[in-house]
Amino acid sequence: MTDRKHAGRAVPSWVPLDVRNYVFHTEMGQPIRVLARSQACHASTIMRQVRKVEQRRDDPLVDRAIKALAEEGSAAHPATELELMQALRRLAMPDALLAIALGMEQGVILQDTPKGDHDHGTKLPSETAMTLALRGWIAAGQTVGRVLRYRITPAGRVALRELTAQGENHARAMAEAPAGFEGAPKGVGVWDDKHVMARMPSQDSPVVGLSRRKDRDGQPFLNRSMVRAAERLREDYELAQVGRPAAGEPPKDWEAVLSAIQNHQPVDTTGNGAAVQVAQALAFLGPGLSEIALRCCCLLEGLETTEKHMGWAARSGKVVLRIALQRLVLHYEATGELGPKIG
Repeated sequence: MTDRKHAGRAVPSWVPLDVRNYVFHTEMGQPIRVLARSQACHASTIMRQVRKVEQRRDDPLVDRAIKALAEEGSAAHPATELELMQALRRLAMPDALLAIALGMEQGVILQDTPKGDHDHGTKLPSETAMTLALRGWIAAGQTVGRVLRYRITPAGRVALRELTAQGENHARAMAEAPAGFEGAPKGVGVWDDKHVMARMPSQDSPVVGLSRRKDRDGQPFLNRSMVRAAERLREDYELAQVGRPAAGEPPKDWEAVLSAIQNHQPVDTTGNGAAVQVAQALAFLGPGLSEIALRCCCLLEGLETTEKHMGWAARSGKVVLRIALQRLVLHYEATGELGPKIG
């Protein structure tokens, strides 16, 4: 009866392999030899996995998770990696534990204070707790009682480091994403065949991704004033691009502006107010800093692409960009225009 009920059921891919084999065998009735052939391993390997998971069912959270996997429609919405990382980070703190009562929809992560009292705690949904237990990232000191106490395991600490690294890599990819691709339509790349700067599509600035990173002291690599100054420069640039066609004027030649700054010549400040403000800000930054600010803040060009255009060493662009934003903050503070203009 059980075989017919669960025939054809699928187990989510995030479930550990040994648990999946256990569910396939005990809940769905698949023979061990069939599972072994499908995974190109010996039948004894599957048998050891089944026995190991069977022993883990003494843990109420693991037992509830396995029962949920066997039910129709369960485990369709597992905890996200962000939720798991936040929970593991809280549990990795000294003397931290997860307290959860049987049958409750959520538990509480507590930490002992120096006085021996518990803090107010952080709530944790039971689904997230079951995912942590099923993956072996938390374990209970005792499995009998109305309230169970779980602590992070060595495997959980390894998983926390991996999830943290994945998050940092994602933020780095956002900060250093390539600006365009060969054969892209006009208006996507930063330079066209005639060396005229083109407007980038709407997306997050590389500054936003870089602001999520930390320096060696654990402080944000870019502070709020730097990010605000970068966004202000981008807003002026966007207004300059939108305003000129409506006024019947030709687009601003930003390459000529950068060339004038590089040669220490007067910058053309004709045109609408937004274009003048961008030109004045770039002139204040001076050679080098003005170009990386225009590329990364206005054109949303990735740091790696900018480094190649400028001929700089790898990973040096973020340092130069921070210096440019520091000077940009001084410019906007001196003019009293650091606040946002749009919205």
